[in-house]
Amino acid sequence: MTPVDPAGGQARSNHGVVPRLTERRILVLAPQPFYEDRGTPIALRQVLEALGELGYRVDLLTFPVGSDISIPGLSIFRTANPLGIRSVPIGFSLPKLLLDVSLIAALRRQLTRQSYTCIHAVEEAAFPAAVLGRMHGIPVLYDMQSSLPEQMIQRRVFRVPPVPAFLHYMERWLLDRVDLVVSSAGLAERVRRLAPAVPVREWRFPSTPIEASPRQVDTLRRELQLPAGAAVVLYSGTFEAYQGLSELLAAIPAVRSRVPEATFVLVGADPANGLAASETARTLMDAGALRIIDRQPREEMAVYLMLADVLVSPRSYGGNLPLKVFDYLAAGRPIVATDIPTHRTVLNEERALLVAPRTEAIADGILTLLLDHGQAARLSGAARSYSRDHLAWGNFSHTVEELYEEVHRHAAVAR
Repeated sequence: MTPVDPAGGQARSNHGVVPRLTERRILVLAPQPFYEDRGTPIALRQVLEALGELGYRVDLLTFPVGSDISIPGLSIFRTANPLGIRSVPIGFSLPKLLLDVSLIAALRRQLTRQSYTCIHAVEEAAFPAAVLGRMHGIPVLYDMQSSLPEQMIQRRVFRVPPVPAFLHYMERWLLDRVDLVVSSAGLAERVRRLAPAVPVREWRFPSTPIEASPRQVDTLRRELQLPAGAAVVLYSGTFEAYQGLSELLAAIPAVRSRVPEATFVLVGADPANGLAASETARTLMDAGALRIIDRQPREEMAVYLMLADVLVSPRSYGGNLPLKVFDYLAAGRPIVATDIPTHRTVLNEERALLVAPRTEAIADGILTLLLDHGQAARLSGAARSYSRDHLAWGNFSHTVEELYEEVHRHAAVAR
């Protein structure tokens, strides 16, 4: 029987191999477009796939935006969409706020219709989950993909006193009311500082081996009109300010002064960011030094990563590790990353060249790996070995299994 959307819209049930189901039924709350090829939805998809393999029955309550996917044991419920919202940009926005309200209403109705042994709440959905989960006696796992105050105060309106203090208070309030926190790599220390009593774990997402044929790479090189033999420095991910792309663009002239045909390829543009329209970017594109590529489907990214001579993550701040770092490690290409605590949760001097988050240091790091082929080979080999040994799918699936055992056990003791 196809489930009924708790917000009045049509729900979709995925059909496929019927898994061995346990008595545990999980409600996952995802206040994002699902599925889309971008950070949090990619991470959540991997969690859902692991839960399917482990035999859990999962109901996913999410926005009415995104593509359906089929995973054993998963039923997708989409909230109603009376305003006809078609897209939700990354970060805080009015469409996201309106759909969050719809998600809360749908959550209340869903909890009266179905019994659950755990609520897995992503990002801001943890606030209503913490309140309603306690009312219904259901343990709550908070999937902390980012620090919400850290994310929101990047906008000027949220920097006006006393708003920052209130946001930090609400984060502490939330952490004190959930049963377990699983955070992006780099955020666990923040959780421990704010809420020492709550159990916390960090995600280590699987790093799938990256493979693309030489023919595919050659075809992409021609499509991007890259000079034959030109070194490629590649960035993939969002174009948000904290990613450090302004420092990366400023480093390009210094790199080109030593390696004149080096070409920088930035993958991840979307209509919401205006990097390609900036004067700096236009000048570099006109000089042939820069290519800016729209966000690509995840299955297309292997060939981009294999095109690179150097992969860069110039992130300037932020407590959560960018998901692309796991793909970078699997690609077996030398990595230049800024030396910030977030990157050091997975990277170190053995598998990446860590540099200060400054233009000159980023340029020097890229030049080092373009000119010192021995060091580049050592770093790339170590990165791929680490990915193979520590970030395999089996490790991740086992982590998910342990998380759910822990949240149920902790909830049983606490209650």
